Amino acid sequence: MLRSALVAGCATAIAAAGFLAAAPANASELAPHHMNAHKAAAAVSTTGNLAYGGGNVVTSPTVYVVYWGNQWGTGSTVTNDPSGEAALQLSFFQHAYGSGDTFFTSQTQYCEGVATGTTQCNGAGTPVGHPAANPVGGTWLDSSTKAPSKPTDAQIAAEAVKAAAHFNVSGDNVQIIVDAAHGVVPSGFKTQYCAWHDHTTTASGADLPYTNMPYITDAGSACGSGFVATGSSGVNSTDEGITIVGGHEYAETLTDPAPSSGWVDPSGSETGDKCAWISSGQGASAIISLNGSNFAVQSLWSNNYGGGAGNCVTYYAGASNQH
Repeated sequence: MLRSALVAGCATAIAAAGFLAAAPANASELAPHHMNAHKAAAAVSTTGNLAYGGGNVVTSPTVYVVYWGNQWGTGSTVTNDPSGEAALQLSFFQHAYGSGDTFFTSQTQYCEGVATGTTQCNGAGTPVGHPAANPVGGTWLDSSTKAPSKPTDAQIAAEAVKAAAHFNVSGDNVQIIVDAAHGVVPSGFKTQYCAWHDHTTTASGADLPYTNMPYITDAGSACGSGFVATGSSGVNSTDEGITIVGGHEYAETLTDPAPSSGWVDPSGSETGDKCAWISSGQGASAIISLNGSNFAVQSLWSNNYGGGAGNCVTYYAGASNQH
């Protein structure tokens, strides 16, 4: 998890911010950029590769989004969204499929059903899935109530369970994204994290991965606004954090839906944590194309980069064609 990697480098600052208590104990977080300003690109080291922890991965991913609370609007239509986050987030995931997506494909090298401690699946086990078509299974504006202005971890988990019941889904192939509206500040957002993912259980006892996704532009540059800032790619630089953070949590859910039982490195960092907020060199955040549309993303960790040395990549057409 990212918080584990940061403890070694800036323990004093984190302790002062109360970072270790920012999310559920078993969740994985993406810290704000200002807390990661000192972080260099991940070192190329075999010992730093992700290793399989014996749990599940997501073999057939489907994304469901709930817009939590009537702060988003009433009825069934999102009307209060000053940064257009709902539309951008939805478009990002709707384009993450098939041969037109050479970004999330890097995560298909990871698998389940192999020996604990495995770092290279090499065709064994069951791999992380890559959707052949739009992976978004549905969206829902839950305007039946007003979301808390500062929701707790337990309240976010409860909303994920409520959304799963609405969509009638459960299990590790499901990712419920709980979107907070503009002005709603989940406990710890902006100062201690940008987003986090975890899992809970449905009423029937089935596992349920979910993501706490605050209104990212409310955090400004701390959570990715202007981080890539190309200015000529059709991407609004102020909105870059929406897809940088969203892609980070989605990829980590694919490879570690029940943190930290899937793929993590020796420090507990997941695939997105190892490559967060890299601004130059190998693995630098970039504007990429997904099926013809451009989005800002951070890189993701690839164990098989460099013949197994491992590093951060934003393009993956296979072990011998990635960068």
